[in-house]
Amino acid sequence: MLEKLQAAEEKYLKIEAELASPDVFSNQEKFASLMKEYKNLTPIIEKFREYKKALSDNEEARFLLEDSSDAEMKELASAEFKETKLAMEAILEELKILLLPRDPNDDKNVIIEIRSGAGGEEAALFAGVLYRMYTMYADMKGFKTSLMNANETELGGYKEISFSVEGDGAYSRFKFESGVHRVQRVPETESQGRIQTSTATVAVLPEVEDIEIEINPADIVIESCKSSGAGGQHINKTESAVRLTHKPTGIVIECQEERSQFKNKDKAMKMLRAKLYDIKQTEQNEKIASDRKSQVGTGDRSERIRTYNYPQGRITDHRISLTLHSLESFLDGNIDDMIDALITADTAEKLKQNSF
Repeated sequence: MLEKLQAAEEKYLKIEAELASPDVFSNQEKFASLMKEYKNLTPIIEKFREYKKALSDNEEARFLLEDSSDAEMKELASAEFKETKLAMEAILEELKILLLPRDPNDDKNVIIEIRSGAGGEEAALFAGVLYRMYTMYADMKGFKTSLMNANETELGGYKEISFSVEGDGAYSRFKFESGVHRVQRVPETESQGRIQTSTATVAVLPEVEDIEIEINPADIVIESCKSSGAGGQHINKTESAVRLTHKPTGIVIECQEERSQFKNKDKAMKMLRAKLYDIKQTEQNEKIASDRKSQVGTGDRSERIRTYNYPQGRITDHRISLTLHSLESFLDGNIDDMIDALITADTAEKLKQNSF
């Protein structure tokens, strides 16, 4: 591991020198690429230098401990030796985590798609609750959200709703939300006070660039139509809504939230690229042996990942067996504790799979 770190520091110094070069600075594409790599290496190199300082202090303390004849000096050196040794061990553990392969999508913007599942109107209302929760969380993190498409029901729920989240590291914070979310509560329409179980499915897709996914224009059928709201009522009379059909996969994307047909088409293409990239990633993941996969998981749409129990005021994530008794706050977007626990569990699993 230390050899890897030494090589990483040499690479870091080389990039640092390149970034100072006028030729590189004038080439914005190359500068941006090097700057991103430099930024990713910085926390690793800073921690490695911290380790080297602790190592130097440890060796100095060991030298004093072995060569000094002064009893008081030996006592101080002994304490320093033990302290720096513990510090080195702690830093090495942190370095192991920093050296884990990064998810290449972590820094990307995301597209989130929520669909009502089992439970009829109650499931659609729950989809609306999840949409509110995620947009409130995004706002707390300083991310920008933009509605892409919504199919609203008469009672104000959503059969489906999709929106983008833009901001540095958006995917890293949302990626574990993919899967089936289950709610247990008494519906507003239930006169007998009986608890109903309903579901909604969440898909979190990293936003991708044109160069990552090539789409043949001949494979797309583009249709314009009038935007519509709940119950089929028209929001406007112009044909600004867009429907894209990708013939090879059968994927259909609708976008109607912008007044401009051009903007709706642009958003629909972003969604299509994200879905095609997701299919490509899923195929790649299936080739990986099952024992090499993270226990937390990020892609199985059929996996029931979480239960929201209103009568007991609790949220349980079934992947990591974590229960929080703060449902009201959680639904107001305070979901960092759950997300941090999922990231920790995923990191622990990856550490098991990597040898240093």
